[in-house]
Amino acid sequence: MAYDLEEQEQLESLKAWWRQYGNALTWLVIAGLLVFAGWNGWKYWQRKQAAEAAVLYEQVLKAADARDAALLKRAAGDLEEKFGKTAYGPMSALVAAKVLYDAGDLATAKTQLQWAIDHGNAEYASLARVRLAGLLLDEKAYDQGLALLAGEPPAAFAALYADRRGDLLAAQEKRADARAAYQQAIDKLGGGDAAMRQIIQFKLDALGTA
Repeated sequence: MAYDLEEQEQLESLKAWWRQYGNALTWLVIAGLLVFAGWNGWKYWQRKQAAEAAVLYEQVLKAADARDAALLKRAAGDLEEKFGKTAYGPMSALVAAKVLYDAGDLATAKTQLQWAIDHGNAEYASLARVRLAGLLLDEKAYDQGLALLAGEPPAAFAALYADRRGDLLAAQEKRADARAAYQQAIDKLGGGDAAMRQIIQFKLDALGTA
């Protein structure tokens, strides 16, 4: 009998607890399920976006291999418009810029590189900055190129930035500043990329001594 009484008291306590907290607990569980479902939906959407972007990127690469500038512009434009938030967006822009530059379409090449700067992650944007600065060097827009390379890049691109700054400064006949930039590029390379080190050293030697 005492056992039944104790069990009944526990049941009443449970009912009282449920009346006080049950509704909130139910909504908490529902919220958790919605978050879980939303996360799974988001991951599925990302996978679907990446798969569709990969198909378009293949078209970009085929157009690039064929040196078909018109098709390349269309494919790259479609990819950037529809899937620009995926990694394929800046990848496509960089590929398109190279082919269009080789084809003599400098304006569109610059537009593609600027798109990669504006929409790519730190790595893609940094590479696009170096390449766009190279086009500005060809156009003798030296100050624009230097402004593009202002600031601290990711460590992996520090040598490329310094080397390109050296090119721009050397073109302006700022020999001391160019020497400092080239030396910084060599220092940033450390023990890696012997071929690039040799090229930069050649440019540094060509400037002569201070």
